[in-house]
Amino acid sequence: MKIIDAHIHYSSIESFKDTAKNLSFVDYSYEGIKKEMKDANIVLAIGMGVTETPQMGFPDYHAQTPMGLDLDLLIPENVVYCAGINPYDMDVSAQERLEIEIQKPNVVGIKIYLGYYPFYAYDEVYEPVYKLAEKYQLPVVFHTGDTYSERGFLKYAHPLAIDEVAVKHRDVNFMMAHFGDPWTLTGAEIIYKNSNVYADLSGLIVGTEKELEEAHEGIFLDHLRHALVFSHSYDKLLFGTDWPLAPFAPYINFVRKLIPEVYHEDVFYRTALKVFPKIKPFISTE
Repeated sequence: MKIIDAHIHYSSIESFKDTAKNLSFVDYSYEGIKKEMKDANIVLAIGMGVTETPQMGFPDYHAQTPMGLDLDLLIPENVVYCAGINPYDMDVSAQERLEIEIQKPNVVGIKIYLGYYPFYAYDEVYEPVYKLAEKYQLPVVFHTGDTYSERGFLKYAHPLAIDEVAVKHRDVNFMMAHFGDPWTLTGAEIIYKNSNVYADLSGLIVGTEKELEEAHEGIFLDHLRHALVFSHSYDKLLFGTDWPLAPFAPYINFVRKLIPEVYHEDVFYRTALKVFPKIKPFISTE
Protein backbone atom coordinates (compact mmCIF):
# COMPACT_ATOMS: atom_id res chain seq x y z
CA MET A 1 0.00 0.00 0.00
CA LYS A 2 1.28 3.45 -0.94
CA ILE A 3 1.44 5.85 2.00
CA ILE A 4 1.28 9.64 2.18
CA ASP A 5 2.57 11.22 5.38
CA ALA A 6 0.48 14.37 5.77
CA HIS A 7 2.55 15.90 8.58
CA ILE A 8 6.33 15.96 8.95
CA HIS A 9 9.01 18.54 9.74
CA TYR A 10 12.17 19.37 7.85
CA SER A 11 13.27 22.58 9.52
CA SER A 12 16.34 23.67 11.45
CA ILE A 13 14.55 23.81 14.81
CA GLU A 14 16.73 23.04 17.82
CA SER A 15 13.97 21.17 19.69
CA PHE A 16 13.46 18.89 16.66
CA LYS A 17 17.18 18.18 16.47
CA ASP A 18 17.28 17.42 20.18
CA THR A 19 14.27 15.08 19.94
CA ALA A 20 15.80 13.21 17.01
CA LYS A 21 19.07 12.79 18.88
CA ASN A 22 17.76 11.89 22.33
CA LEU A 23 14.18 10.58 22.06
CA SER A 24 13.22 9.18 18.66
CA PHE A 25 16.76 8.33 17.48
CA VAL A 26 16.00 9.12 13.83
CA ASP A 27 18.53 10.47 11.36
CA TYR A 28 17.17 14.00 11.00
CA SER A 29 18.89 14.84 7.71
CA TYR A 30 18.42 14.77 3.95
CA GLU A 31 19.86 11.26 3.64
CA GLY A 32 18.02 10.12 6.74
CA ILE A 33 14.57 11.12 5.56
CA LYS A 34 15.10 9.71 2.06
CA LYS A 35 16.12 6.31 3.42
CA GLU A 36 13.40 6.14 6.05
CA MET A 37 10.65 7.15 3.64
CA LYS A 38 11.80 4.59 1.07
CA ASP A 39 11.99 1.80 3.65
CA ALA A 40 8.49 2.63 4.91
CA ASN A 41 6.98 2.88 1.39
CA ILE A 42 6.02 6.53 1.93
CA VAL A 43 5.61 7.99 -1.54
CA LEU A 44 5.12 11.59 -0.40
CA ALA A 45 5.45 13.63 2.78
CA ILE A 46 4.03 17.06 3.54
CA GLY A 47 6.31 19.27 5.59
CA MET A 48 4.96 21.96 7.88
CA GLY A 49 6.81 25.21 7.22
CA VAL A 50 8.39 26.63 10.35
CA THR A 51 11.56 28.55 11.12
CA GLU A 52 13.24 30.07 14.15
CA THR A 53 15.77 32.83 14.70
CA PRO A 54 18.52 33.11 17.34
CA GLN A 55 16.49 35.87 18.99
CA MET A 56 13.80 33.62 20.36
CA GLY A 57 13.61 30.07 19.04
CA PHE A 58 10.31 28.45 18.14
CA PRO A 59 7.68 29.71 18.71
CA ASP A 60 9.52 32.66 17.23
CA TYR A 61 7.73 35.98 16.96
CA HIS A 62 10.55 37.28 14.73
CA ALA A 63 10.25 34.63 11.98
CA GLN A 64 9.21 35.91 8.57
CA THR A 65 5.93 34.92 6.96
CA PRO A 66 5.86 32.65 5.04
CA MET A 67 7.93 30.10 6.95
CA GLY A 68 9.35 27.19 4.96
CA LEU A 69 11.62 24.16 5.25
CA ASP A 70 15.26 25.01 6.03
CA LEU A 71 16.91 21.90 7.51
CA ASP A 72 19.09 21.50 4.42
CA LEU A 73 19.61 23.23 1.11
CA LEU A 74 18.40 19.99 -0.45
CA ILE A 75 14.76 18.95 -0.04
CA PRO A 76 13.79 15.46 -1.23
CA GLU A 77 11.75 15.54 -4.44
CA ASN A 78 8.90 13.71 -2.71
CA VAL A 79 8.63 16.25 0.13
CA VAL A 80 6.27 19.18 -0.40
CA TYR A 81 5.16 21.69 2.21
CA CYS A 82 2.63 24.01 3.77
CA ALA A 83 3.73 27.64 4.09
CA GLY A 84 3.88 28.60 7.77
CA ILE A 85 2.31 31.75 9.21
CA ASN A 86 3.72 34.03 11.90
CA PRO A 87 0.74 36.21 12.90
CA TYR A 88 3.12 38.89 14.17
CA ASP A 89 4.31 39.29 10.57
CA MET A 90 1.10 39.66 8.59
CA ASP A 91 1.29 43.16 7.15
CA VAL A 92 0.65 43.88 3.48
CA SER A 93 4.21 42.93 2.51
CA ALA A 94 3.90 39.60 4.31
CA GLN A 95 0.59 38.89 2.60
CA GLU A 96 2.16 39.62 -0.77
CA ARG A 97 5.07 37.27 -0.01
CA LEU A 98 2.61 34.60 1.10
CA GLU A 99 0.58 34.89 -2.10
CA ILE A 100 3.71 34.47 -4.21
CA GLU A 101 4.85 31.50 -2.11
CA ILE A 102 1.63 29.52 -2.26
CA GLN A 103 1.62 29.64 -6.05
CA LYS A 104 4.77 27.49 -6.17
CA PRO A 105 4.01 23.91 -7.30
CA ASN A 106 5.49 22.33 -4.15
CA VAL A 107 3.52 24.51 -1.72
CA VAL A 108 0.36 22.51 -1.12
CA GLY A 109 -1.23 24.25 1.86
CA ILE A 110 -0.88 26.81 4.64
CA LYS A 111 0.01 26.09 8.28
CA ILE A 112 -1.22 28.11 11.28
CA TYR A 113 0.38 27.40 14.65
CA LEU A 114 -2.45 27.78 17.16
CA GLY A 115 -1.17 27.79 20.72
CA TYR A 116 2.40 28.53 19.75
CA TYR A 117 1.18 32.01 18.89
CA PRO A 118 -1.46 33.58 21.19
CA PHE A 119 -4.26 34.06 18.67
CA TYR A 120 -7.45 32.05 18.22
CA ALA A 121 -8.23 30.54 14.84
CA TYR A 122 -11.03 33.09 14.35
CA ASP A 123 -8.80 36.11 15.08
CA GLU A 124 -8.97 38.79 12.39
CA VAL A 125 -5.21 38.50 11.85
CA TYR A 126 -5.81 35.24 9.98
CA GLU A 127 -8.60 36.49 7.68
CA PRO A 128 -6.18 37.36 4.84
CA VAL A 129 -4.85 33.80 5.08
CA TYR A 130 -8.31 32.28 4.69
CA LYS A 131 -9.06 34.55 1.72
CA LEU A 132 -5.87 33.43 -0.03
CA ALA A 133 -6.64 29.80 0.79
CA GLU A 134 -10.04 30.14 -0.85
CA LYS A 135 -8.64 32.00 -3.86
CA TYR A 136 -6.02 29.32 -4.57
CA GLN A 137 -8.09 26.36 -3.29
CA LEU A 138 -5.53 25.36 -0.67
CA PRO A 139 -6.22 23.70 2.67
CA VAL A 140 -5.29 25.39 5.95
CA VAL A 141 -3.66 23.20 8.59
CA PHE A 142 -4.04 24.17 12.25
CA HIS A 143 -1.84 22.98 15.06
CA THR A 144 -4.25 21.81 17.76
CA GLY A 145 -3.81 20.29 21.20
CA ASP A 146 -0.68 20.07 23.31
CA THR A 147 2.21 22.31 22.28
CA TYR A 148 5.75 21.01 21.91
CA SER A 149 7.01 24.01 23.89
CA GLU A 150 6.35 25.27 27.40
CA ARG A 151 6.03 28.74 25.92
CA GLY A 152 2.84 27.82 24.11
CA PHE A 153 -0.61 28.92 25.33
CA LEU A 154 -2.93 25.93 25.37
CA LYS A 155 -6.25 27.78 25.32
CA TYR A 156 -5.52 29.02 21.79
CA ALA A 157 -4.81 25.45 20.61
CA HIS A 158 -8.16 24.01 21.73
CA PRO A 159 -9.96 22.69 18.61
CA LEU A 160 -13.37 24.18 19.48
CA ALA A 161 -12.37 27.56 17.99
CA ILE A 162 -12.03 25.93 14.56
CA ASP A 163 -15.80 25.40 14.40
CA GLU A 164 -16.38 29.13 14.02
CA VAL A 165 -13.81 29.41 11.22
CA ALA A 166 -15.17 26.36 9.41
CA VAL A 167 -18.70 27.76 9.43
CA LYS A 168 -17.56 31.19 8.23
CA HIS A 169 -15.33 29.81 5.47
CA ARG A 170 -17.31 26.93 3.97
CA ASP A 171 -15.29 26.94 0.75
CA VAL A 172 -11.98 26.27 2.51
CA ASN A 173 -10.85 22.86 3.73
CA PHE A 174 -9.20 22.76 7.15
CA MET A 175 -7.10 20.06 8.79
CA MET A 176 -6.60 19.78 12.54
CA ALA A 177 -3.12 18.50 13.23
CA HIS A 178 -2.90 15.92 16.03
CA PHE A 179 -6.71 15.51 16.16
CA GLY A 180 -6.76 18.10 18.98
CA ASP A 181 -5.05 15.68 21.39
CA PRO A 182 -5.76 15.58 24.33
CA TRP A 183 -9.11 17.18 23.43
CA THR A 184 -9.84 14.46 20.91
CA LEU A 185 -13.54 14.17 21.71
CA THR A 186 -13.96 17.84 20.79
CA GLY A 187 -11.87 17.23 17.68
CA ALA A 188 -14.15 14.32 16.79
CA GLU A 189 -17.24 16.53 17.06
CA ILE A 190 -15.64 19.22 14.88
CA ILE A 191 -14.88 16.84 11.99
CA TYR A 192 -18.25 15.09 12.38
CA LYS A 193 -20.19 18.35 12.29
CA ASN A 194 -18.24 20.24 9.63
CA SER A 195 -17.89 18.76 6.15
CA ASN A 196 -14.84 20.96 5.44
CA VAL A 197 -12.78 19.91 8.47
CA TYR A 198 -10.39 16.94 8.58
CA ALA A 199 -7.80 15.78 11.11
CA ASP A 200 -4.41 14.12 11.02
CA LEU A 201 -3.16 11.55 13.52
CA SER A 202 0.39 12.83 13.80
CA GLY A 203 2.42 13.49 16.92
CA LEU A 204 0.31 11.39 19.28
CA ILE A 205 3.42 9.68 20.66
CA VAL A 206 6.99 10.98 20.79
CA GLY A 207 9.76 8.40 20.87
CA THR A 208 10.92 5.11 19.44
CA GLU A 209 9.21 1.92 18.34
CA LYS A 210 9.23 0.81 21.98
CA GLU A 211 7.18 3.81 23.14
CA LEU A 212 4.79 3.42 20.22
CA GLU A 213 4.16 -0.24 21.01
CA GLU A 214 3.75 0.39 24.74
CA ALA A 215 1.18 3.14 24.10
CA HIS A 216 -1.34 0.52 23.00
CA GLU A 217 -1.16 -1.18 26.39
CA GLY A 218 -3.45 -0.15 29.26
CA ILE A 219 -5.74 2.88 29.14
CA PHE A 220 -3.35 5.47 27.68
CA LEU A 221 -5.13 5.65 24.31
CA ASP A 222 -8.71 5.14 25.54
CA HIS A 223 -9.60 8.81 25.05
CA LEU A 224 -8.41 8.61 21.44
CA ARG A 225 -10.20 5.32 20.73
CA HIS A 226 -13.41 6.81 22.16
CA ALA A 227 -13.05 9.86 19.91
CA LEU A 228 -12.39 7.79 16.78
CA VAL A 229 -15.56 5.78 17.33
CA PHE A 230 -17.58 8.86 18.34
CA SER A 231 -16.63 10.79 15.20
CA HIS A 232 -17.62 7.91 12.89
CA SER A 233 -15.50 9.76 10.34
CA TYR A 234 -12.57 7.52 9.47
CA ASP A 235 -12.72 8.83 5.91
CA LYS A 236 -11.80 12.29 7.27
CA LEU A 237 -8.62 11.20 9.05
CA LEU A 238 -5.13 11.45 7.56
CA PHE A 239 -1.98 9.57 8.47
CA GLY A 240 0.92 11.68 9.72
CA THR A 241 3.96 11.04 11.90
CA ASP A 242 5.26 14.47 12.99
CA TRP A 243 8.70 13.12 12.01
CA PRO A 244 11.34 13.52 13.51
CA LEU A 245 9.31 13.14 16.71
CA ALA A 246 8.84 9.46 15.82
CA PRO A 247 10.23 7.12 13.13
CA PHE A 248 8.13 6.44 10.05
CA ALA A 249 7.70 2.65 9.96
CA PRO A 250 6.85 2.10 13.64
CA TYR A 251 4.37 4.98 13.54
CA ILE A 252 2.65 3.38 10.55
CA ASN A 253 2.16 0.22 12.61
CA PHE A 254 0.95 2.34 15.54
CA VAL A 255 -1.81 3.96 13.45
CA ARG A 256 -2.73 0.69 11.71
CA LYS A 257 -3.72 -0.71 15.10
CA LEU A 258 -6.01 2.26 15.77
CA ILE A 259 -7.88 2.25 12.45
CA PRO A 260 -10.13 -0.57 11.18
CA GLU A 261 -8.48 -2.21 8.16
CA VAL A 262 -11.35 -1.31 5.84
CA TYR A 263 -10.38 2.38 6.23
CA HIS A 264 -6.60 1.99 5.83
CA GLU A 265 -6.57 3.06 2.18
CA ASP A 266 -8.43 6.26 3.07
CA VAL A 267 -6.37 7.17 6.12
CA PHE A 268 -2.97 6.33 4.66
CA TYR A 269 -3.52 7.60 1.10
CA ARG A 270 -6.82 8.61 -0.48
CA THR A 271 -7.97 11.30 1.94
CA ALA A 272 -4.67 13.16 1.61
CA LEU A 273 -5.27 13.40 -2.14
CA LYS A 274 -8.67 14.92 -1.42
CA VAL A 275 -7.47 17.45 1.16
CA PHE A 276 -4.25 18.39 -0.66
CA PRO A 277 -5.15 18.28 -4.39
CA LYS A 278 -1.86 19.95 -5.42
CA ILE A 279 0.11 16.85 -4.39
CA LYS A 280 -1.25 14.71 -7.24
CA PRO A 281 1.53 15.59 -9.76
CA PHE A 282 4.11 14.47 -7.18
CA ILE A 283 2.64 10.98 -6.84
CA SER A 284 4.00 8.33 -9.17
CA THR A 285 1.31 6.50 -11.13
CA GLU A 286 3.48 3.43 -11.65
